[in-house]
Amino acid sequence: MRDIRVATVQFQHAPGDKVYNLRRIRDFVTEAAARGVEIIAFSEMCITGYWHVRKLSREEVEGLAEPVPAGPSAQILLSLSREHGMSIGAGLIERAEDGKLYNAYMVAMPDGTWALHRKLHVFVSRYLSEGDSYTVFDTPHGCRLGVLICYDNNIVENARATALLGAEILIAPHQTGGCNSVSPGGMKPVDPALWARRSEDPAACEAELCGPKGRGWLMRWLPSRAHDNGMFLLFSNGVGPDDDEIRTGNAMVLDPYGEILAETRKSGDDMVVADLDASLLPLSSGRRWLRARRPELYESLIHRTGQEEETRKVRFGE
Repeated sequence: MRDIRVATVQFQHAPGDKVYNLRRIRDFVTEAAARGVEIIAFSEMCITGYWHVRKLSREEVEGLAEPVPAGPSAQILLSLSREHGMSIGAGLIERAEDGKLYNAYMVAMPDGTWALHRKLHVFVSRYLSEGDSYTVFDTPHGCRLGVLICYDNNIVENARATALLGAEILIAPHQTGGCNSVSPGGMKPVDPALWARRSEDPAACEAELCGPKGRGWLMRWLPSRAHDNGMFLLFSNGVGPDDDEIRTGNAMVLDPYGEILAETRKSGDDMVVADLDASLLPLSSGRRWLRARRPELYESLIHRTGQEEETRKVRFGE
């Protein structure tokens, strides 16, 4: 890997309004190009909208879905990528050739190639199928990227498997923060009154978004995905109202030691830019630990315990 300038974005998408959402993506890509960015990450399902999808019928979800790469949204990403010489990652609902629907994340690359990750742990809609493979690929920028969508990152094995496949940079698109977790010590909803008064009292809103309902929760675990596996990490998120929840933003870039290179605490749309120093990778703790693994001890990791449940049941406590 060589040194690379990257960006990650938080923005409030409009539910179901792909025209608006793609316009916001174009705006940020244009700004990023002016700043010399080569790789930019947008959030989970930011093209289609996210949390409202749980209320939609199958026909309505199908109406939002598009094939990749033939669909109009994918073609726009590929066109923007070629125009600006930039790899662009963004989330949408994919309609596969067999008719299945996926929470998917496309990375369009300036040489016309593309990669697609299908979320492994799906819960927002019963009409979305789960992906069944990891997504790690080479880019024209001289680096190897991996993608894990939101809940995928919660499962430590997914990050480790992605690193073992050679990922040097992990793109981690989310729609999180402000969720009503069933765990007593987990996230809780953001106070709508604080969000509504963010202009009059920005300090109170920032404290809400950066506390245990948002950034504070992320800091319990997200840096370890980068640190323990020796990867740079691009965290992208929604921000602001998303149906009946309020996303907390906190877009950030982390280095292979889990240190934050750049982040935003803005209560609104924003982008952060960081320069990745490739020299940090070889001797990072996670990279060294990968070499010390003893796979012969890990057989228990690939066998079911009988306690496994589908992600929807775990997520909602059903």
